[in-house]
Amino acid sequence: MSDDRRLAQTLDLCLRVGEVLLSSGAGAADVTATMRALAQALGIRHPQIDVTFTSLSMSVQMGPDESPLFQIRQVTHRDIDYEDLTRVDHLVREVLAERIDLVEARARVARIVSSGHARPRWAATLGWGGMCAGVGVQLGGSGTVVIAAFLAAVAIDRLQYLMTRRLIPVFYQQIAGAALATVLAAATTRVAEAWVHLDASLVVSANIIMLLAGIGFMGAVQDALSGFYVTGSARMLEAMLATIGVIAGVGGGLSLAAAIGLDMPRLEPARTDLVGIGVAALGAAFAAASFGYASYAPMRTLAPIGGLAGVAVVVTFAVETQDFGRAWAVGLAAFAIGLVSYRVSGRLQVPPLIVVVSAMVPLLPGLSIYRGLALIGEGNDAATADGILAMVTAFSIAIALAAGVILGEYVAQPVAREARKVPVRLSGPRLVGVTRTKTRALLKRERAAERAAQEAETVVIPTQDVAALAAEEDAEETRVVDPGSKPAAAPEASGVEVPEPSGAEAPEPSGVEVPEPVRGDDPARVEISLDEIRRREERPGE
Repeated sequence: MSDDRRLAQTLDLCLRVGEVLLSSGAGAADVTATMRALAQALGIRHPQIDVTFTSLSMSVQMGPDESPLFQIRQVTHRDIDYEDLTRVDHLVREVLAERIDLVEARARVARIVSSGHARPRWAATLGWGGMCAGVGVQLGGSGTVVIAAFLAAVAIDRLQYLMTRRLIPVFYQQIAGAALATVLAAATTRVAEAWVHLDASLVVSANIIMLLAGIGFMGAVQDALSGFYVTGSARMLEAMLATIGVIAGVGGGLSLAAAIGLDMPRLEPARTDLVGIGVAALGAAFAAASFGYASYAPMRTLAPIGGLAGVAVVVTFAVETQDFGRAWAVGLAAFAIGLVSYRVSGRLQVPPLIVVVSAMVPLLPGLSIYRGLALIGEGNDAATADGILAMVTAFSIAIALAAGVILGEYVAQPVAREARKVPVRLSGPRLVGVTRTKTRALLKRERAAERAAQEAETVVIPTQDVAALAAEEDAEETRVVDPGSKPAAAPEASGVEVPEPSGAEAPEPSGVEVPEPVRGDDPARVEISLDEIRRREERPGE
């Protein structure tokens, strides 16, 4: 294979890996660092990488007089698949450990991106339903609320799936999903009121959290903190549009329900005693695990994700009861998630992004959004002011979630140790990809190769009498020899035996010091490094 062809294939592999990471919600810093480490492992030392919200570009120039090679790849889809993300992450680590070569890596990437999801689509739909059911339990809803939230989530997922196949923008999908959730909750309340009481506000709040779960607030904040302001701004704009779509859909659904006589009640706070907190933690754990299942996360991650989510809800309640605001309580819980998820993901052999995003789902501000819209819809000035405050609180909670998780990763990961190996701009926490540009196994092999090269650069100097040489060492630290008798006069004469100086007289000093000989197994041979002899030749006056 020619060098140009191999170089082009290496760039193509790096761009394909970066596309999978970026489409799965990874930050631009993580994508850049992973692509750079992969390129260096395959022989490209100084690649130029540019990551934006919709495209990836990479170029390399092998010499100052050679033309650079440039490739670009568009990110055309953003279908989250944590199974593919995990497989690509393992592939990168195997390439860095030199367990697979370029050809095998390209073949495996092609299989990963073309093999589809690991679970059938209907299983993901049931996962979304389970997530909303768990949120209903977390909010203190009855069994009827749980069933209604499950059925509404299934209907929303199928509606958005059909809209996606018809290439309808996400903004309109969010409006349609939120409006459908509100109308279904109002209609179900009216139908079931003859038999059971159904709190429609809890159903709508659970479905709002479902619609907010796929929004990339955390990626936007991570990009802004790591210096990728253009990509961070684009992601923040996308997140805001998706959130505005949810707000518009819920507002339209509330207005439609009121127009046809289906009044939606205000959201009543759930219980905050020990029993209520325990049930809320259980519901949050089930919701987080169901979100991971719907996002095709590996099965081994579901139980730890649920455990982290339950602990986060308990931390939120504990902090909130100490007169802290909701944003501070959620931020501290997110910090705990980020602090623990690095170790948990390492044990599970998955990127930390999978754990933190799934565990944060029950903390999303669905309650604040619904309460704000319901208050604004009442029309009076006091309620409108409270509604606007609730919407601001919802935005603060979203930012606190992202910032808290990233701060926890900063503390958990060995940033100070790795800051010497990567640029300062990329020295932040890694939610996807490797934290080292070289694995331990690769570093060990490189050190072994360096030692072998140093041992190969030794010359053998015959000695007349090792005992006499030892006696001279007691009198003086170094031995001075004639320039004609030292073997390093020609650096390329490594391994050539130099004849013993003739005559009984000691040679005249030449000013060149020979280092102390190192005795090997053979008592008649002394090994001296060529590098040491060359340094002595360059500084004869020492």
